[in-house]
Amino acid sequence: MGNGQKAQMKRERNAKAAKGPQSQLKTNAAAKNIICKTCFQTFLCTSREKALTEHAENKHSKKMNECFPDFVATA
Repeated sequence: MGNGQKAQMKRERNAKAAKGPQSQLKTNAAAKNIICKTCFQTFLCTSREKALTEHAENKHSKKMNECFPDFVATA
């Protein structure tokens, strides 16, 4: 078996395993689990406390714990 045939077989195997183009949009939508209780804007679960504090102060003139009462900072 030559290298050309091996490469073709590998391409065929990979084509069977591939499910088509993978989109990151569904994954990102599922990861948005931090929600502002005032405006219901969603934030990714990896958002930092600083970004949430800025949102609360700039958009609503409130403190962070009023907009995001369920937020727990992770170390």
